[in-house]
Amino acid sequence: MEALVPIIIQAISGMVGGGIVGAIVKQAAIAIVPRLLAGAVGGVGGGMALGPVIGGLLGAATGDGASGMDMGSILGQVIGGAAGGGVLTGLGGMVLGNKQ
Repeated sequence: MEALVPIIIQAISGMVGGGIVGAIVKQAAIAIVPRLLAGAVGGVGGGMALGPVIGGLLGAATGDGASGMDMGSILGQVIGGAAGGGVLTGLGGMVLGNKQ
């Protein structure tokens, strides 16, 4: 169960990042469901790629015995998820938004 918590955090923050980008960037003006899906997928990808890096910069515990649920790790997952969700939603909106 503890392994799912970072993925849930990444997906939710990716949806938030995707929603923000969709509201700001007019090229990303796609329907809400594709925006949320792109945000969730991008959030998980961005959280996995950027989460450990950002978490390490914020002082996350590393090494043996580190649970991965300290404040630095959580903030890393949230920031990485929001960034990844925003980027993928923006790219998807540019591709799908031109076809309408």
